[in-house]
Amino acid sequence: MLPTIQQVARDAGAKIMAIYATDFEHRTKDDASPVTEADEAAEAIIVPILEKLTPGVAVVAEEAATTGRIPDVGNGPFWLVDPLDGTKEFLKRNGEFTVNIALIENNAPVLGVVYLPALSCLYSGIVGKGAWRQDKDGPETAIAVRPEPADGLTVIGSRSHGDASEMEAFLAPRRIAETVSAGSSLKFCRVAEGAADVYPRLGRTMEWDVAAGHAVLAAAGGTVTLTDGTPFTYAKNPIFENPHFVAWGGVRP
Repeated sequence: MLPTIQQVARDAGAKIMAIYATDFEHRTKDDASPVTEADEAAEAIIVPILEKLTPGVAVVAEEAATTGRIPDVGNGPFWLVDPLDGTKEFLKRNGEFTVNIALIENNAPVLGVVYLPALSCLYSGIVGKGAWRQDKDGPETAIAVRPEPADGLTVIGSRSHGDASEMEAFLAPRRIAETVSAGSSLKFCRVAEGAADVYPRLGRTMEWDVAAGHAVLAAAGGTVTLTDGTPFTYAKNPIFENPHFVAWGGVRP
């Protein structure tokens, strides 16, 4: 299925970029987060393809979910879709927004695609098989987390969601060499490819925000845990909201 998922992410990204080039507007949803026509147009491309590809497998997609259209995922596999993750970055026009598509089985991600349409950069992962990055029309290159650096960790945090003081307190026992920022699920991918070592998220997120990045990271040899070190799981019905979590590269949680 991976080539199909990669292609639909690219197709959604092309639509996003067409809107990005216009004088688009945005509105605020009930949860105070922004939404644009690009979010909705991308979701309208992705969801029908997934429904056709895997009949009977539920699709939980952000824009439908925020209007109350959330399917019952039961105990079976299901898709999680964030058609435009990092809408704040989209509005800032900094390029750090992504298309996120992930398949969940047994409450864990098993396949994920993260596409950065402004950068023509595609990250993919199949847990147990490997993770890859492809830039524009270049070759697909395997990626993996790096071992814990002897001189300290590179920590990556959110560009638009401030939780710096909590993050500093959480990481106090660790030796930190550098702290950097990025938008959207790109943070997971930077850990997955060894450009950073840990991504603590001590703020509100939803499952569709993180599942694809989690899949890429897990496929690259990393892990995602709650702040107490216990496993991070999915299908948290009915609203799919996440507790605080930490994404780890080659670092022991």
